Amino acid sequence: MKLLISALEPSANLHVEPILKALGECELFGIFDERFGKPLLPSRAFSIMGFVDAISKIKKAKKAIKAMSLMSLHVDKVLLIDSPAFNLPLAKAIKEVNPNVEIIYYILPQVWAWKAKRVAKVEKYCDILASILPFEQRFYNKAIYVGHPLLDEIPSFKKSYEKTGYIAFLPGSRKSEIKALMPLYRELAQKIDKKNILVIPSHLSDKEIEALYGDISGFIVSKNTYEAFLKSEFAFVCSGTATLEAALIGVPFVLAYKAKWLDYMIAKRFVKLLHVGLANIIFDFEQLPPLHVELLQHDVTVENLIHAYENTNPEVFFEAALRLRAILKHGSIEAMIKIMAAK
Repeated sequence: MKLLISALEPSANLHVEPILKALGECELFGIFDERFGKPLLPSRAFSIMGFVDAISKIKKAKKAIKAMSLMSLHVDKVLLIDSPAFNLPLAKAIKEVNPNVEIIYYILPQVWAWKAKRVAKVEKYCDILASILPFEQRFYNKAIYVGHPLLDEIPSFKKSYEKTGYIAFLPGSRKSEIKALMPLYRELAQKIDKKNILVIPSHLSDKEIEALYGDISGFIVSKNTYEAFLKSEFAFVCSGTATLEAALIGVPFVLAYKAKWLDYMIAKRFVKLLHVGLANIIFDFEQLPPLHVELLQHDVTVENLIHAYENTNPEVFFEAALRLRAILKHGSIEAMIKIMAAK
């Protein structure tokens, strides 16, 4: 099979990897991680954080869209993953050049958060809409719920809550996130009498770790998020996929996030949600109370983090985590393999 892929984010590459393995030999074109082959551009070329950073990538994106639309003439299928700011213009460009090629959109634009008008564009230019959130069918007319990839990717889940003496600290994967949270995490770790695990992205070198994180002598370094969560009795987590991972695994946590001021103000104006953590958003749509505490911007202080830690009921959290798994039902790999392999 010849497959055109657009996977701009590390998470997109993580989610597509088991699908590619199951499909067997595929000739890949487009944007993806270099471990899968030789891309037009590697995913890291589009690594951005927020609205401001995205502006610098516009010219590069336009060139890539033009090249990939022409590539679509020589492939069997197109797989777009997340990243709607890039993938929707790409889908339109592809359909203008090659209207008969099947376009599959996996991990749909979050129209329930903002830009609801994207629904029309997605349904006009994409043939199969593979949703990973069960409530998205309320917003898309032809979305298919395929399950959530994390239920396939997480190797094991906690069977019950237990005190382990370990606490995990996840300051994010972007430079701005790490710089904002690490000073607070260092102070926080000194005030909590536990063994502190600092989760660091696996691709970073020792030199990069030193430059980004500063003094980490008070932490046990881990490059495996799942192992750290399974080992820990509590976690402090930057906003992102890791919050849903923690919730599904069953480790109580607090979400802490400090964005660039302009990015935060833009998001605050346009995003109309009660919460920012995905587990909490899922619970909002189920009309359930929030699963975990969220601290944003100026509320992210050592005092507030300690208060959230001391006032989280771990047993109540764990029961809610089990309910979250039940809501999501199953993983998405099996359904996605059937979609990709269909003639």
